[in-house]
Formats: sequence, structure tokens, C-alpha cells
Amino acid sequence: MSIGLLQILQLILCFALLITLHEGGHFLFARLFKIRVEKFCLFFDPWFSLKLFTFKGTAYHLGWIPLGGYVKIAGMIDESMDTEQMKQPVKDDEFRAKPAYQRLLVMVGGVLVNFLTALIIYVGILFTWGEKYIPVAHMTHGFMFSETAKAHGFQDGDIPLRTNLGELHKMNGDFFRALADADTIVVLRDGKEHNVIPGVERSLLEIGSAKSATPYISQRIPSLIDQVAPNSPADKAGIHAGDKIIALDSVSLSTWNEFQNLMHVKNNALQTSTPEEATALRQVSLVVQRTDASIDTLHTTLPEDLKLGVIFKAPDYKVVTTEYTFFESIPAGIVHGCNVLVGYVSDLKYLFTKEGASSVGSFGTIANLFPDVWDWQRFWELTAFISLMLAFMNILPIPALDGGHVLFLLYEVITRRKPSDRFLEITQTIGMYLLLALMAFAIFNDCSNLGVF
Repeated sequence: MSIGLLQILQLILCFALLITLHEGGHFLFARLFKIRVEKFCLFFDPWFSLKLFTFKGTAYHLGWIPLGGYVKIAGMIDESMDTEQMKQPVKDDEFRAKPAYQRLLVMVGGVLVNFLTALIIYVGILFTWGEKYIPVAHMTHGFMFSETAKAHGFQDGDIPLRTNLGELHKMNGDFFRALADADTIVVLRDGKEHNVIPGVERSLLEIGSAKSATPYISQRIPSLIDQVAPNSPADKAGIHAGDKIIALDSVSLSTWNEFQNLMHVKNNALQTSTPEEATALRQVSLVVQRTDASIDTLHTTLPEDLKLGVIFKAPDYKVVTTEYTFFESIPAGIVHGCNVLVGYVSDLKYLFTKEGASSVGSFGTIANLFPDVWDWQRFWELTAFISLMLAFMNILPIPALDGGHVLFLLYEVITRRKPSDRFLEITQTIGMYLLLALMAFAIFNDCSNLGVF
């Protein structure tokens, strides 16, 4: 995993927007109920922060750790852990002086704003760009499958059409979930439909992983060269756009996927080779078919990263575009946002597996989701998704999160008994330590993926 400056800047912009809106939700309801808000801080500010200005009794600050933020609400046990204030007599403009239902609305305000923000963004995306996708049935070159997938009954070239759970229209998250959960998958194979019955439990982490050198399922891309980088090994060997690579080191191939697999094997061999063996491994023989159907055998030496310097031509599939009017985009965006949230929640079960735990990341993992070029559509798609993620994670009944406060307030509403301040202080402290431990674990995973240790 590598992270570019532009990716980091996109993440900071995304976080700044969503944190401001989240804390703004708390702030809005607090002000609505005439509760004093002493501080509004964008980003975390341990030890120091930059004070921007003061307006109507609220000091606005900028912290230096872009992983969160907070509003300091008078008379509330929160991230500030201002226990001295809680020892003072209750004032009318404090959080603790207000009815339970008002305090409850203050606490859910951030989650509510994050959820509504995501829906509004999805509406805007559909209205501005519409929905573009390639139907799975149109991917006539079929798909490539890993050895595990082949053991489950798939064959290279298969096109999954539907499962016992429904039709497979788009190659998105729902597509991979269906392949993981379905008992029967109908595929198009050599022009005929066949039933694939894996008969074993599959993990979405395995099926949907983009990190594996040999993914469970991947789009089949012919080995046709689209572009050749100047002065690259391919250029020096005499490869041209329009050529088709049909063999690498005497191993026949017809797809980019097979080429990548062979290069992966070569890269693994390089890791344990001597300098002399490495030099030999980097010398490759390529058989190419020219545009006039003639066959040439070419030789070149690859650099240490084994980059040949070519871009393979993606299949020219017909893209389906659905455009929405403003009023059509509203229900469509809401439905899409709700479906994304349902999918995200259903996938959380994988966090309790070994593979899922290892995928938990922090700043680096999320930053890597953003493209290394500026793409407004992708930026807003990720911002909407992260907004939904923040909404759900914050509503979990964990002390120190909004959901922890909501849990205790619901207890108060139901039992008409308010938990003691001492109890709230202890649970808040425990929750903060749990969150710090989780953050440390996520940062450790990020560092491991970056090769820091």
C-alpha cells in the first residue's frame, strides 16, 4: 500500500467536512434547547490547538489530529472529562439541567446529520452524473477465477448471471455478497447456462478482495496492448500498440490476468533469489502477435519492479447510463444510500474473523480508497460512504461514542432514574481507552501494510 499527497488531501477535506457537519448536528440541537456550548473544535487537539475566533459564547478551535473533533457542551461528561465543572451547582443553560428527551436529541444530532448528508450527496451524484455501469451479462469475455473458485465449480470464461438470491446486474458490492452467500450460481459457459453449487462456505473477504494476486473472480481482459511507455522494456524490445502477447517465457497465455499471474510468480521467485538468479529471472522472452497476424519472439530485461511498460486494452463493453431528473434523483438517492448502509452493516460480521481484523485500518487505509487523481464523482461517492460509516459507528452503544450516551439516556427515559455522574465518568474513561486501543491497532495495521515494520 502506498499513499500519495493528493489522496491525503482528499481525505483531510472529506474528514473536515464530515466532522464539521457531525459536530454541527450536536451544536444545532444544543443551541435549539438553549444549552451553552463552550467550544467547537475541528480535529482533535491534545496539548494544544489553534483558536480561530469566539462567537456568541462559543470558542472555535482547529486541532492538529484530523481523525475527529468535538463540541464541549456545558454540564456534560464528554471527551473533555471536565469533572470540576460537574462538581459545581447545576445551571439552567447546562446539558444536565435539560429534560432527557432534549439531551437525547442533542446526542443523536451528529448521527442524524451524517446520515442525511450521505443521502443528500447520493441524490446529488445521481442528478449530476447519473448511474453508469456495465451489465454483468454484457461482459462477453467472461471472468477469470482463482484455484479456490475453480474448486467450487467455476471455470475461466464463466459469466455469472444470477443466484438463488436474485439476478446479478452490476459488478458491485452486492455482486460479491451474492457470490459469497448464494447456494447456487447460474453461469453462462460456452453459450449455455450451468449451475455452480460450491457446497462450502465462502467468505466475502476472499471473494471481494482486490489485494490478492489471484483474485477469486476478476474481469477477463485480453492480452492486447493498448499503450507502450516510451523507453520502457516493452518499447526497447519492439512491442507496439495493437500487438497481442501470446506467451511469456514459453508459457502460453491469452489474457492480461494470466500475464499478471506469471509476473507474480516471477516476483515471488525474486524475493529469495541470488543476484545472479535475479538477473536471469528479469530476462524474459515474449511471443507477440502483430496486427498483421505475424508472430515475433522478442527479448528484454525487466527492471527490479518487473514493470514491462505496457497498458492492456480493456474490453470495449457497452456502458449503460441511467439519467435522473432532480425529482427522480431524490427517491433513487435515498434508496441507494439505504442499500449501501445495509450492505456495510451486513459486512461488519467479517471484522470478527482473522482476515477481517487484519483489514482494519485508520488514516492510511481510508486515504488509499481515494484515487491518486482528482475525481469529483469518486470523491463525493467516498465522502457519502464514510458519512454513513461514521453515522453507524457513532450510534453503537459504546461509552465515549454518541451511542453510549444514547444508551444511558434511554435507560433514564425508561426507568426515570438518572445514572450517577461518577458512573458516567468511569464508563466514559473506559470507552475512551477502548477507542484508543482500537485506534492503535488500526494504526499498527496501516504501518504493516505500508511496510514500516
